[in-house]
Amino acid sequence: MGKRKRAARSRTNPAVIGGVVAVVVGGAGLAAYSMYSGDAAGEDSTADGHAKTLTAGPVTAAEVRATADGFLTAWQRGDAAKAAAFTDRTAAARAALSGYRKDAHIDEVTLTRGKASGPKVTFRASATVSYKGKSKPLTYDSELTVVRAEDGKPLVGWQPSVVHPDLKEDDTLVTGEAGDPPVKAVDRNGAELTTAKYPSLGTVLDGLREKYGRKAGGKAGVELRVVHGDSAKKSEHGAEESKDQPPSKTLLTVSKGIPGTLRTTLSATAQAAAEHEVGEREWASVVVMKPSTGEILAAANSSHGYNTALQGSLAPGSTMKIVTASMLLEKDLASIDKQHPCPKYASYGGWKFQNVEKFEIKNGTFRSSFAASCNTAFITQAEKLDGDDLTKQAQQVFGLSLNNWSTGVSSFDGAVPVQSNAQMAASLIGQGGVRMNPLNVASIISTAKTGIFRQPYLVSPDVDDRSLATAQRKLDASAQTHLHELLSYTATSGSAAEAMAGLGSDIGGKTGSAEVDGQKKPNGWFTAWRGDLAAAAVVQQGGRGGKSAGPLVAAVLRAGG
Repeated sequence: MGKRKRAARSRTNPAVIGGVVAVVVGGAGLAAYSMYSGDAAGEDSTADGHAKTLTAGPVTAAEVRATADGFLTAWQRGDAAKAAAFTDRTAAARAALSGYRKDAHIDEVTLTRGKASGPKVTFRASATVSYKGKSKPLTYDSELTVVRAEDGKPLVGWQPSVVHPDLKEDDTLVTGEAGDPPVKAVDRNGAELTTAKYPSLGTVLDGLREKYGRKAGGKAGVELRVVHGDSAKKSEHGAEESKDQPPSKTLLTVSKGIPGTLRTTLSATAQAAAEHEVGEREWASVVVMKPSTGEILAAANSSHGYNTALQGSLAPGSTMKIVTASMLLEKDLASIDKQHPCPKYASYGGWKFQNVEKFEIKNGTFRSSFAASCNTAFITQAEKLDGDDLTKQAQQVFGLSLNNWSTGVSSFDGAVPVQSNAQMAASLIGQGGVRMNPLNVASIISTAKTGIFRQPYLVSPDVDDRSLATAQRKLDASAQTHLHELLSYTATSGSAAEAMAGLGSDIGGKTGSAEVDGQKKPNGWFTAWRGDLAAAAVVQQGGRGGKSAGPLVAAVLRAGG
């Protein structure tokens, strides 16, 4: 009997597994070990393929080898039920291993065991992912751990990461359409827009793919990816994943998608100029648009991680005085060439306000106060206003703070909340609770130039039949004429004149700076128009707007659209 056993052990015939020969070889790492089926697992195994049961103690090397071999062999053969029986969580393992072929469309599987290290066994998976006539090889490394069950049996301690190291609890491997089809975005003249050429457009192009990928006529690619939670049930068919789940992770691109072409309102010329200017500065953001139509021609940011130009929420400082001035003009609380107070200080609601460098204008007009960006000229009028007056003006005339803009990509519509006491007074000069971004401020000066709010947009509403926001009413004709004159005067003879020099006669502008708690220098703002171009920019921690953001705006206006 002993001789027969020794003879059996001396044979070294290779084992054939699913048509693949895996032979025993020496060496470390993923040296190929033969994986035996249940009835050929060696003398340490029982007839059902499990290692002989021990009642206690750590699993032995023989048990680890036999259990791993039985599990991997059954998995490779596509027998999910038998492979799951080698684990301590049969139902979960069976579901995952069945989904490996059914949902992930992975076949032609070869699993090669590496050397064990205690109860842990590494292995390499080599397979093919196939979906609707497209296929691609897949190779990755994973590991399993053999544990002793309560009844003493050695079993694979089931974790989703056994199937693939990127899988966590409730995750699923899915192969299917890769979400939204890619988009080839082009400018108003058909020039392609890419992040390689225009880095600031990264978030914009991502947003366009998400919203218009299918409408633009593109075809999604095919990907193998890890999908989280309930999203897995929808993902194979290209449905939208749950907003409450983290984004899926792509493991393999089986085939690339075919992009559809989407025309935008952007101008390659204006975008290039905007990219150059923000690239010369830290924390700068700018937007260029057409006042006559609302079309956005450019949007750029120094930092490409967050789109401050379209989504930022910052105090706009004195650029808000455009809205406030229009309100004072309509209410006959100011007239451009009548005397208007501009003292060094003005108090309201328990706060004491002052002008930059504590300047004052004695016996000055509202024109001179506006052009010099006198804060106290506005604070002195607070006692004559109701707490919701500025909010109504911003919403009804300038289309702000209603959360109804539909630009074609994600954007913030500005916030002008109803406030009282000192906060209400601060709002008049763009502080308090007022929040804007360059898109909002460019829209403000566009409305001031034409007298009509036209909602900014980056994709024509004709593409998806969406409705653009409208204002409740136009700016009073007389107030609009005087506001236009105030902005023109500021650009030629006031605080905006230095930056706007040499840009012609059809110009208007407004400077601004906004104090921010914890910053040594305020955020610098500037907005202006030149002909049928309007722009607004902010340079965070830039200081005075005329010096920091002014040259940026002037440069993009000079470049044209």
